[in-house]
Amino acid sequence: MNNKPAQIYLIPCTIAPNTQESVISPRIKQVISAVDYFLVENVRTARRFISSLKLRAVSDLHFEVFNKHTDEQEISKLLSPLRNGQSIGVISEAGCPAIADPGNQIVRWAHRNKVKVTPLVGPSSIILALMASGMNGQNFEFHGYLPIDKILRLKKIQSIENESLITGKTQIFMETPYRNRALAEALLDGCADQTNICFACNLSSSTEEVRTKKVSEWRGQLPDLHKIPTIFLLHA
Repeated sequence: MNNKPAQIYLIPCTIAPNTQESVISPRIKQVISAVDYFLVENVRTARRFISSLKLRAVSDLHFEVFNKHTDEQEISKLLSPLRNGQSIGVISEAGCPAIADPGNQIVRWAHRNKVKVTPLVGPSSIILALMASGMNGQNFEFHGYLPIDKILRLKKIQSIENESLITGKTQIFMETPYRNRALAEALLDGCADQTNICFACNLSSSTEEVRTKKVSEWRGQLPDLHKIPTIFLLHA
């Protein structure tokens, strides 16, 4: 871009439908307008996202898939346009690349090969949830997905609750939306009454809702989380 050395741009995308006008910055649009080669977690969602910005014809762009199944040995080949002076954009399926996302492998390769990486500002459900939770934002830990098995999940919940009690860390995790209810109920079953639980739902959308209460206050009045994108936070 602008005769600068080729680099890798980490391009955030929307985390809720039809929110591009409110969460996608002019800088992101500028980069997408100038880059022709993209590494994406999902080609269909990436094409749909870029099309929604109405900046250029998606048919003019080149997309390659990079996801958790990509062999590390393929990275150099996927990033070969850099050697020809062509910058590359990296787009996650939702939110910020390399945060709870396999894009970190691309960034690691870039550091090893002295390629500049430019992260762009955009929506991250993890950070937005923490900001709005009222929990400790100085010391926190993200666990990704908790175990599906009921016994293992309960052990994990009790383990992270104990860690929060000892260290003061906010514990952050997520679940596949259709299993949200089961996880919420497991939290109420496995945590002490005074432990704080936050459900951060539909972040950045018009139906966004973030609420933090003690376990004792949530009992008997869990919100309907079924199939709703949700970030879970815990602080003992």
